[in-house]
Amino acid sequence: MSLTMERFLQWKILPRFCMLTFCIVYIRVIEFAITAPILSTQHAAVIATVTGALTGAFATWLNHEK
Repeated sequence: MSLTMERFLQWKILPRFCMLTFCIVYIRVIEFAITAPILSTQHAAVIATVTGALTGAFATWLNHEK
């Protein structure tokens, strides 16, 4: 059984890898927020931006799976 490019693309490795990476980054941002001695407005803005980006990426990924 040979591996063709179409079969490889059906596995959707790149989108899954991107979502895994994004989830790891989000976990690291939350860890940063929990361990920060003082949470400034700039820190809160970064957390809100990453949260919004993850939400949008996840919604796009789920809608693409249909």
